[in-house]
Amino acid sequence: MERSLFYKDVVPFAAMVAAECATVGSNTGFKAATARGISYYVFTLYVCVVAAAALIPFAVIFHKSPELPPNRISFFFKIVCLSALGLSCQLLGNKGLEYSSPTLSSAISNLIPAFTFIMAVFFRMEKIDLKRSSSIVKIVGSTVSIAGALVVVLYKGPIMISNPYSRGPKELGLLYQNSPLGSSHPQPNWIMGGLCFVFQYLCNSFWYILQTQIIKIYPDEVSVVAVYYVIQAVLTAPICLIAETDMSAWKLTNPLSFLLIFNSGLMGQSFVAAIHTWGLNLKGPVYVSSFRPLSIAIAAAMGALLLGDDLHLGSIIGAIIISIGFYGILWGKAKEEESKELDGVCGLESSSKAPLLQYYRVEDA
Repeated sequence: MERSLFYKDVVPFAAMVAAECATVGSNTGFKAATARGISYYVFTLYVCVVAAAALIPFAVIFHKSPELPPNRISFFFKIVCLSALGLSCQLLGNKGLEYSSPTLSSAISNLIPAFTFIMAVFFRMEKIDLKRSSSIVKIVGSTVSIAGALVVVLYKGPIMISNPYSRGPKELGLLYQNSPLGSSHPQPNWIMGGLCFVFQYLCNSFWYILQTQIIKIYPDEVSVVAVYYVIQAVLTAPICLIAETDMSAWKLTNPLSFLLIFNSGLMGQSFVAAIHTWGLNLKGPVYVSSFRPLSIAIAAAMGALLLGDDLHLGSIIGAIIISIGFYGILWGKAKEEESKELDGVCGLESSSKAPLLQYYRVEDA
């Protein structure tokens, strides 16, 4: 009993926390790498290649060998669509990080539950009953989350927590030291960065829904994620090679840049995708997305320590509003699950009583 509780609750909890740390670490690494002169497209392609190369051996070793679905063409097309969504998330997320910061990315990432709920209703995976308080709370929570995202994007505000490690300009952060910052590096643009993140997490919500459907058809998480990254690398290569024509940009001369790319590919992409896919199969999308608010604190700490970022009032206010809406969605979902369990218990009781009543009617007759 205790071992079952450990694997069903403790292990998933620890895995999701680790995934959030890896995601924020990957975002921080990208920000630091591009600040050192690495091309946006070079970083994106190399990370996809590293993720695919890291997952292929695990897919071979831990392959579960379930039967492929009858309609293999349709199944393969879904994985291609999933890879295209993942590529869109990565391109939009990296561009947003160029414009802003990992802290802003983590704050807006709490939109995922609201977007996922709206899409689930659209695809008839969720039902809305306006007579139930749980449905009303989920609708209000989604609206509040979107309003909070608008606050984060449109209002930066004054600095509330200043980076204690920088004594001057932002470039004095630990990973920014000796960075060749120049005119080629985009200047911070809070609104453009925020909009990139909004569209990134919209695609991310589609990703959750499609991935959940794929895992139900073919329950081999590691193999699905490995194939997903191989296809994503194939899709990414022509885009990035056409966009980045400077061949010298593809040479990694700095060991730290190589380590940042390796970390993002291994931990920020392959590890996180595998953990989230496993979590979607085990606990569902609501549980996986419930750890998003944790990333705000992690991003703020990493941004201050490694990048010299400051925490602004707009990010704090917006993150609080988004979190309130997010937990409203969670509360509504929990209430729905409780009502389903109660309905199931009542159904069992009524079915168990029915034969007894019939027995007495027969005896009376």
